[in-house]
Amino acid sequence: MPEYGYFLAAEEHDPAALIEQARMAEQAGFQALWISDHYHPWNDEQGQSAFVWSVIGALSQAVSLPVETAVTCPTVRIHPAVLAQAAATSAVLTEGRFRLGVGTGEALNEHILGDRWPPVRVRLEMLEEAVEVMRRLFTGEEVSHHGKHYTVENARLYTVPDEPVPIDISAFGPKALSLASRVGDGFITMTPDQEMVTRFREGGGGTKPVSGGTKVCYGTDRDACVRTVHRLWYNELLPGEMGQVLPSPRHFEQLHELVTEDMVREKVVCGDDVDQHVSTLRAFADAGFDRVYVNQIGPDQRGFFDFYRTKVLPQLAG
Repeated sequence: MPEYGYFLAAEEHDPAALIEQARMAEQAGFQALWISDHYHPWNDEQGQSAFVWSVIGALSQAVSLPVETAVTCPTVRIHPAVLAQAAATSAVLTEGRFRLGVGTGEALNEHILGDRWPPVRVRLEMLEEAVEVMRRLFTGEEVSHHGKHYTVENARLYTVPDEPVPIDISAFGPKALSLASRVGDGFITMTPDQEMVTRFREGGGGTKPVSGGTKVCYGTDRDACVRTVHRLWYNELLPGEMGQVLPSPRHFEQLHELVTEDMVREKVVCGDDVDQHVSTLRAFADAGFDRVYVNQIGPDQRGFFDFYRTKVLPQLAG
């Protein structure tokens, strides 16, 4: 049976709200936390995007749940040597309950310093080299590295956890999945795709953890929930590679009309049908996932946690 965790949406909520949601998640019986790592929200309606490492520091003191970024891009906006220090400190603060989820990222967050946004082949190369650099730094030894994409000279992390920080790799396509299988300590994806889980395990992932996430909108008025999702998270339903290549929230806003409320109604769990919430999460369990994270869209966070504590999580535990 998978562990069930809560997915903190740093694009939609300010730091104080995220900390309070983490407390409610622990009280409701969730077993772990994911937190997004963004420089920008996807659109101005979401309206937030705090520095994730500050929030993780606060989470380490507010709750006892494991925490993972879902996901950090360690390649363009922040050098992997700096992110290694942030991740190592987070692992120390959480007493070893931190995992670093990484991926190739989006132009939305990574191009802000004027760097060229490279094609996916190059981004995967950069990600693999970044993982190598961070793993060497997690040893606490002095590191010098002169690679194709990164240079590190005489760098040493003095504050490191007893065990190296696990690095899970996000993948949606076959090339990224191959990378996750070869070099990841785990695999992250957002759809309950059993074939991808099998390919990860057979490609070298073995018994390493597979984690997945989904978004829902709990509420007693299903139509109101649909409108909330359509207003805040329509970007989840945009087709193709737009999520990786569009450079600013306003570009996502220009595509809002491509997503209809009917599309939301069909694709996103909205409302208070217990069976629908349970079956959505069980789909990940049936596909072989080890950890499943769910995010509540919109302001009714307390209602969501009460609903999951009393009606959804007990069924998932059965």
